[in-house]
Amino acid sequence: MEEEKTTITIDELMGKDYLLFDVRSPKEYEEYFIPGAKSLSIFTNEERAEIGTLYKQSGKEYAVERGLGIVAPKLTGIFQKIKSEMQNNPGKQVVIYCARGGMRSKSISQTMNLMGIECLQLIGGIRSYRKSIEQFFHEMAKNAKRIIVIEGHTGAMKTKLLEKLQNEDYPVINLEKLAGHRGSIFGGIGEEAAAQKKFESRLYERLKEIQHSPYLIIESESKRIGRVIIPQFLLEGKFFGTRIHVHIPFTMRVKHICEVYNPSLHKEQIEEAINKLAKRISPPIRADIEEAVLNNDYEKVVSRLLESYYDPKYAYAKEKYDSTCVDVAASTFEELYQKVKNEIDVIIN
Repeated sequence: MEEEKTTITIDELMGKDYLLFDVRSPKEYEEYFIPGAKSLSIFTNEERAEIGTLYKQSGKEYAVERGLGIVAPKLTGIFQKIKSEMQNNPGKQVVIYCARGGMRSKSISQTMNLMGIECLQLIGGIRSYRKSIEQFFHEMAKNAKRIIVIEGHTGAMKTKLLEKLQNEDYPVINLEKLAGHRGSIFGGIGEEAAAQKKFESRLYERLKEIQHSPYLIIESESKRIGRVIIPQFLLEGKFFGTRIHVHIPFTMRVKHICEVYNPSLHKEQIEEAINKLAKRISPPIRADIEEAVLNNDYEKVVSRLLESYYDPKYAYAKEKYDSTCVDVAASTFEELYQKVKNEIDVIIN
């Protein structure tokens, strides 16, 4: 008689339509999770910390006993939540995972099986997913793809170009979107920055979607975007890939930045960012910027920041590149997009 299957590997899981539950703490889940997984924390952040301390100070037996005492009253709620999700997702196999495929996921999957819900435990937990990401990046680095880099001054609508290209099924890697940050000191305004593991999970999922493309399209980025570090195999695209440098009128850049950041809603954050730049801007220009903020003249704020800081900084950085570069200029976004698209088509063909 064939033994009933109780576990599943990450390779068996990926690409399939399972009903995933992450039983780690809310803090662990927030850092990153397997795409599609629903949070089913059996310990709060504080309870997890308490059990970890108990394990170190008194040993495994005491930690397990305390853990059982915490989880036992929650079992009915856990059972009801899984049943509810099953009703909303008929026919899907339930999979439970924790950090490393240890006590948390094993205890919940076994208990749910006893209560009549067929569950599988993910072998290795989310760590097995993490290893898949690391291995995938390693292979990407060994088998480098051709990279097309969209570059240009701050506010030159690079992200908008990438979004439209991606909507038309070009193999775009929108690094700023994946990072939840637009880059620069102002880049976190109105955004929710991702932790490194969440960023790498998002990048991994996107790269898998376009893994059969012989080339990638990215924006020229620094090594770090907000809280995350860009993998080296993508950074090298800045120096060795084909670059398309976009140019639009200065006033158009200013208006676009104001539209994107909507500064009237983020005045305090903008003032905080300006204070961080204080040492890099001359006192007269800083005073001019501060006065413009007081007067809600954000186009003037943006103009002064571009003229005194961002444009000179970009010009200096650009001198480091010696790869092939194509210049594209336009006075409307539609014209710019069509020209960039035409250049990409020429490059890839």
